[in-house]
Amino acid sequence: MIETPVYDLTVFKLHFGKLTLKAYTKGEHVLRFEAITHNTGELRTGRVLDRFCDIVTALAGMLDRFLTVCDSVHASFADDHTPGQLPQPARLGATRLGGIDINRPRARAALSAALSLASRPAGFTAADFTAKIQVITGDTGYTARQAAYDMRKLRAKHLINRQGCSRRYQTPPDAVRTIAGILLLRDQVLIPCLAAIRDPALAPPPASPSPADQHYAALRTQMRALLHNCGLAAA
Repeated sequence: MIETPVYDLTVFKLHFGKLTLKAYTKGEHVLRFEAITHNTGELRTGRVLDRFCDIVTALAGMLDRFLTVCDSVHASFADDHTPGQLPQPARLGATRLGGIDINRPRARAALSAALSLASRPAGFTAADFTAKIQVITGDTGYTARQAAYDMRKLRAKHLINRQGCSRRYQTPPDAVRTIAGILLLRDQVLIPCLAAIRDPALAPPPASPSPADQHYAALRTQMRALLHNCGLAAA
């Protein structure tokens, strides 16, 4: 949820049941983050006054994980081996599983779901993963059985981990960084640039281009020249 209660103030909120993460600017140079509990029972630390320190520690951990996820997304990274390794088969225990082909919509949806659920304070369940995939794809026919298979493939690639012996999962920071890097490169760099190379007049340039628009324009020009020199044509 994003709120703009007053001029030049944006409040960003993430709700997890009766827990809330809040981020907003405080003054010109300060960005403030808060963790809020509307019912301490949600933290599973106890509700009596003697457990106040445990409650504060749980809220601090919740905030620390959220900031770690934000930092991982901001500094996303995919090395040159990752795109080639993801489609390769892998093992989870004694089970051999197929790879993750990011050219398939279902695989991209699974990666996006793991990224979206990364900031959940207590991790996520298979039901949460199924519901998130349905929201991302709009496919209400996506089943829990399909989700279980996709999650096993993500676990085999160490992109999600099971929390101990529970039925809850989490996306570790390194995996957040990798997933964000892969999706960003594909969806915000390669696809837009190739689309513009294929049809340079697809859309008129903006009247007041942002720095990102200027970088896109320069990158498209250079990629068009590179593909021409390599004897390739974008189709």
